[in-house]
Amino acid sequence: MASVQPLPIFIGYDPRERAATNVLIDSLYQHSSVPLAITPLVTPQLEAQGLFWRAREPKQSTAFSFTRFLVPHLMGYQGWALFMDCDMLCRTDIKALWDLRDERYGAMCVQHEHVPGETVKFLGEVQSAYPKKNWSSLMLLNCSRCTKLTPDYVNTASGLELHRFHWLGGDDAIGAVDAGWNHLVDVQPAPTASTLDGGPCLLHWTLGGPWFREQRTMGGLLAAEWFGARDDAMKLWD
Repeated sequence: MASVQPLPIFIGYDPRERAATNVLIDSLYQHSSVPLAITPLVTPQLEAQGLFWRAREPKQSTAFSFTRFLVPHLMGYQGWALFMDCDMLCRTDIKALWDLRDERYGAMCVQHEHVPGETVKFLGEVQSAYPKKNWSSLMLLNCSRCTKLTPDYVNTASGLELHRFHWLGGDDAIGAVDAGWNHLVDVQPAPTASTLDGGPCLLHWTLGGPWFREQRTMGGLLAAEWFGARDDAMKLWD
């Protein structure tokens, strides 16, 4: 029997969103039909390894704004990997997203047209507007095509260069993924009670989620679903 390599998933980690990270990881495991290798990108660990030394910037709203771009290096620039923000909840088998990999592209993502109307998001963090916003929050990365993303480049390139995929050399190297794989909660139209089942595959609380005390109802029915997933992950068994 052929060996099965676990699907490599890297999750952006921010210590303020530990609850979100843990619930996301559990939701990935619970729905997956294949083995997963999940690695949170913890900034102090990357710093200790000499891979990340960039000073925090005023417009940087999370600890993983830039560390996400180290994934191809961590993969040895071989194979594919999936990156996702921690403020997500998986509602279906992540293998269905993995199966969309297309060798024509260096990266694949949901190509949102998100122009934020607000200037502040969770915990008073600055909300920045720029082309390709939220594209890098979920990326299928063809690591052999991402060799420009060296630690030196990740630590010195501008935020816009990184988040606008300048490292791929052109938009024709970016493949599109169905919007259901990165549904922006309270930005895009919300599923109703009748359409919740079979709705978005992956929920993304980009404005802040119910794990923050002051945002417990973000997403309405979707917030209730997140709490249900959290309670299920913490369930005690006799």
